[in-house]
Amino acid sequence: MSEVQIISVPTRILTEQDDIINVIEKYTKGKITDNDVISVAESVVAITQGRFIRPEDLKISKTALFCCRFIPDYGSLASPHGMQSLMDVEGKWRVAFALFFGFIAKLFGQGGWFYKWGGEQAALIDDVTGTMPPFDKCIVYGPEKPNEVVEKLKKRLGCFGAVIADVNDLKRSRIVGVTDGVDGSKVASLLLDNPFGNASQKTPIVIIKNFKQYQAD
Repeated sequence: MSEVQIISVPTRILTEQDDIINVIEKYTKGKITDNDVISVAESVVAITQGRFIRPEDLKISKTALFCCRFIPDYGSLASPHGMQSLMDVEGKWRVAFALFFGFIAKLFGQGGWFYKWGGEQAALIDDVTGTMPPFDKCIVYGPEKPNEVVEKLKKRLGCFGAVIADVNDLKRSRIVGVTDGVDGSKVASLLLDNPFGNASQKTPIVIIKNFKQYQAD
C-alpha cells in the first residue's frame, strides 16, 4: 500500500473578501500533483462565502433558550446563540421537534437523529471560538454548495480530487463535500488527528499526497 503524506498549508487570515479557489491555488502552487487530494476546512470555505453572523445580531427566542439546555456542553448548539442561529435557517419548530424526537430515539438506543432531522446546518454550525480569529467571535454556518466548490478546485488545480472537511480535536471527522471518484470515508479517517489549524497555525488547507494510489491499493 502506498504511503500517504499529510501536509498542512499555512495561509494568511482569510475573509469574505477572498475567493476560496484563488486562495487555495495561490498557497498550493507547485505542491499539488494528479495523485493528490486537496482538503480545506469547511468553516474557512463558509467564511469566504460570507456565511457567518455575530451573536449580538441574533434575537434569542425562549424556544432557543430552552432547547440549547439539552445539547452537550461541548456542542456548538449548546449556547442560546448557537441554537438560535440554527433555528433561523432551518426553522424553529423543525429544530424543536427534531430535538424532542431525537431524544426519544436515543432512549431506544438510536443516537444521532437530531442531527439528521434538524436540517443540514445542525451538524455544520460552529459557535463562537469554533474557528480561527477574528471569526472566533462569530457563529459560522456550513458552506454553500460544497460539492460545486470541490469540483472547481479539482479542475483548477489538476489534482486527483478535493474535499471540504469538518474536523475537530474530539476525533470527529466528516466530509462535507467531495469530488467524484474520491472515497470520502478514507479521507475522513486520514484527517482524524485534525491537521487543520484554527488558531495561530492558520493552516486551513491540507494536501493528502499520494492519495490516488493509496485508494487503489
